[in-house]
Formats: sequence, structure tokens, C-alpha cells
Amino acid sequence: MKKMSKLEAVLWNIAFPGFTQLLTGQYIKGVLFVVLEFIMNVNSHFNQAIMLSFLGEIGQAEMVVNYQWLMFYPCIYMFSMWDAYRFAMPAGEKHSYLPFVFGAYFVTVGLMVSPKVTFFGIHPGPIFLPMIFLIPGLLVGGIIKRILKLCDKNTNIAN
Repeated sequence: MKKMSKLEAVLWNIAFPGFTQLLTGQYIKGVLFVVLEFIMNVNSHFNQAIMLSFLGEIGQAEMVVNYQWLMFYPCIYMFSMWDAYRFAMPAGEKHSYLPFVFGAYFVTVGLMVSPKVTFFGIHPGPIFLPMIFLIPGLLVGGIIKRILKLCDKNTNIAN
């Protein structure tokens, strides 16, 4: 199996969930992620909602998107990225999942509240608001990861 850097692994999976797994010879897992992404994407009308959002047609994006299907997307997307990251990370790295897990939580919440949220008269909608919510999700997960790392160090020093 081909090894790659953590950054390369995550970037390939940002492009399309499952690509890193396919590139590293994890074919069953890679195909599973690709198929799941395709099923969720088609059933949620995600690509059409992305296109409409980038064209400034947020109201139309909200009308075409299927929230029930799209709510599965953040978890699969972030899990496939974490799986790629985990494959590339050093063996001793702990708690690497936390930024990915909290990113998925926050993106899902951002999607759920997106029909109601407006910032200074701007309604980000079902595509941009979850993207905005990803940032605090990654930060919260990263902070918790650092706190746990410090706790692990203090525990090791005490022993």
C-alpha cells in the first residue's frame, strides 16, 4: 500500500471521499465511500444545491435540497477524511479523530439550522452555512485534542 502525507491524504478525500483509500490500495473501503457519497449526493440533490448557491440562488437551493439525505453527508465525508488521515498519521498520534468528529457535528447542526439563520441580512443557506460551521467544529475538536494531549502528558509525568 502506498504511504502518503497526512495533508495529501486529507486533500484527496476533500476532492472526493474514497479517493485516498483507492490510491492507497484500500479498494473495498474506497469503493464503499465512493458509492455512499454518490448515493447521498444524488438523493440529496447536493450538486444542484451547490451550483444554485454559488449562483446566489439560495432560495432555490433550499427548495431542491433534500435535507433528510444531506444530513448523512457530513458524517460520511468527515469520517472518510479521518480514515485517510489515520492511515497517513504516525502510530503514536492520539485523539486525531476529535477535529473530524466535531467538524461533522457542527456541519450537521449548521445544515439543520440553515433555513432560519441570517447574518446581517445575508442568508447563507444549506451549502454555505454548514461550511461556516465547520470552522468552529474543527477548532473545538482541536482544542479538546490539545487538552487531552496535555492531560496525557501530566498523567505520564505523575507516573
